[in-house]
Amino acid sequence: MTTLPPVPMTRPKLTSLARQKLPCSPRRIPRSQLIKEKGDIDHYVEVNFKGLSKEEVAAYRNSYKKSICVDMLRDGFHKSFTELFALMEKWDALREAARLRSLLWLQRPLEEQPDKLDHFYYYLTRAEVAERKGFFEDVYNNLYALACYFNNSEDKWVRNHFYERCFQIAQLIKIDGGKKEAEAHGHMGLLFEEDGQLLEAAEHYEAFHQLTQGRVWKDETGRFLNLLACESLLRTYRLLSDKMLENKEYKQAISILIKASEIAKEGNDKKMEGEAAYYLGLAHLAAGHYETALTVLNAYGKISTDLDDDLSLGRAYEAIARVLQSQGEMTEAINYLKKVVNISQNNFQWLDVVRASTMLGDIYNKKVSTCVSCS
Repeated sequence: MTTLPPVPMTRPKLTSLARQKLPCSPRRIPRSQLIKEKGDIDHYVEVNFKGLSKEEVAAYRNSYKKSICVDMLRDGFHKSFTELFALMEKWDALREAARLRSLLWLQRPLEEQPDKLDHFYYYLTRAEVAERKGFFEDVYNNLYALACYFNNSEDKWVRNHFYERCFQIAQLIKIDGGKKEAEAHGHMGLLFEEDGQLLEAAEHYEAFHQLTQGRVWKDETGRFLNLLACESLLRTYRLLSDKMLENKEYKQAISILIKASEIAKEGNDKKMEGEAAYYLGLAHLAAGHYETALTVLNAYGKISTDLDDDLSLGRAYEAIARVLQSQGEMTEAINYLKKVVNISQNNFQWLDVVRASTMLGDIYNKKVSTCVSCS
């Protein structure tokens, strides 16, 4: 929803010194790992680095991850340290689990990724300072920056952790009319949707939709948050309806798709409204409500025509042909399928051509079989 601009990383003295040693010997084992015993380390430092301060000695002796943790504790960021330490423990546990499951285990340990450690330090400590002052919007922004940074397939669980933290903090923000709370519900909906927990996702998307109704809030790309909420809710309702139709729960599927159609009309987006009508029509077809299915699918076809969207129109005609075929109206079904073939050929949609042609072949075969049996 909100994208924060990149900021320059500022590091405490110990972390800065530790960071300086990282590029010194690329592709080689760090010196501190070659020397195992503490006495050997002290002797090595005494011989090679006379005159160094305690911080400089610690920077060469400790790993970068440990330097980050020491800086947090020394500077009084105990809450940030506790959160980072818990994340590092989970990181190691997930890496070990992945290693046991796969020979193609490639994820690097966190101590070998200093940029990620820098982001943890920078934003967690800023969030802690803001929380002490009661500036919850700043807390949210810093935690959300971390969620954005870790938004990749490898670290998605870290992103989800900060989505959850943002959601908790958003409940405390009272000065923005509920915008951050709405965004946080959207993030949580995505989290549950990706995890396949569609009912929980729908609950959050419904809250997202409700909070953005009548608002002109936009995201960083200029899109209205209410429209995003409508799209997210429609997508989840459709996935839920698919499961219901698989279980032959036609009434429940139609009910949830009617809600989707109402939300699509509210979003004032004709393409989205047409998509909702299409899936509602298919649900009525599956339930055997042929006349209702034809009415809804014809409405979808009209929307597609108004939008000059040939591909959607072809999809509407194919669905209408299926309804007509189910009703035994073979001649009309053939006429619609011929339209589908023409539209698909004009738009180079060869898979659609094959599918429509296959349906035509099935209908012709049935007509021939019927004529033979009658004779």
